[in-house]
Amino acid sequence: MTKAGKRPISGWILLDKPYGMTSTQAVGKLRWLYAAEKAGHAGTLDPLATGLLPIALGEATKTVPYVQAGGKRYRFDLEWGSETTTDDAEGEVVATADLRPAEDAVRAALPAFIGTILQRPPAFSAIRVAGERAYDLARAGAAVELEARPVTVTALTLLDHGPDRSRFEMACEKGTYVRSLARDLARALGTRGHVVMLRRTAVGGFAEADMVELAAIEAAPDRDALLRPTAIALRHVPELRMSPDEAALLRHGGQVLLRGANAPIALDEAWASCNGTVVAVGAVVAGHFRPARVLR
Repeated sequence: MTKAGKRPISGWILLDKPYGMTSTQAVGKLRWLYAAEKAGHAGTLDPLATGLLPIALGEATKTVPYVQAGGKRYRFDLEWGSETTTDDAEGEVVATADLRPAEDAVRAALPAFIGTILQRPPAFSAIRVAGERAYDLARAGAAVELEARPVTVTALTLLDHGPDRSRFEMACEKGTYVRSLARDLARALGTRGHVVMLRRTAVGGFAEADMVELAAIEAAPDRDALLRPTAIALRHVPELRMSPDEAALLRHGGQVLLRGANAPIALDEAWASCNGTVVAVGAVVAGHFRPARVLR
């Protein structure tokens, strides 16, 4: 234990975030349960959303960007007929429409929302405007109109259709808002709509089957056994194995010349390991591994 009663513990918890809990609250809860020195998450989930929230403890926080940059997958229910201030069930209704789109019309509209599209984020979002979070400004009564920006939707499928509500599955890249897509899809069909159920099922290589419920973590006799290793966040990044002497050099901020016939000359991203443990993340430049962040 450290002087502050915290443990130098590192790793990932792939939390199935409960309904009604903010991502910040989830991180705080896990940090307390594990008495971790530090903690962070890879991709915010709205309070009304459930599902996969990867939470990094300790030195694993230095690998968060590698998870955050990965693709995501969601299931969501769109309720037809009304649009809200938040584009989900939390907001106040601001527009209504009587039209309920037919299933064939919904399916015909989906291809326009696949690929790289322009999307205006919700006013109630974590995007910063002049240094302030957009949702803080919106809650204070300010008129927030964020600019449209390009996002990438890799797949969008209609799973179930009813007169008042439809269920979809969507795969997308970082920065895409499900709430915005639902709003814009409804408008494109000549009606209005908002998200009433949202569940994230995949993030950056982590899948729904990997998730652990908060109650299971709280009840576990050995919570540390539920931790996934820090290196799991780097599965898609080239690994460079180092000797103990080379690892020591990296930990002191040095760079290592890579030797061998198959040694890479240049890599935008790579990570160095020693005996299976992450030593540093960085890049290969002119045949040298240069650490950007060193892990204890």
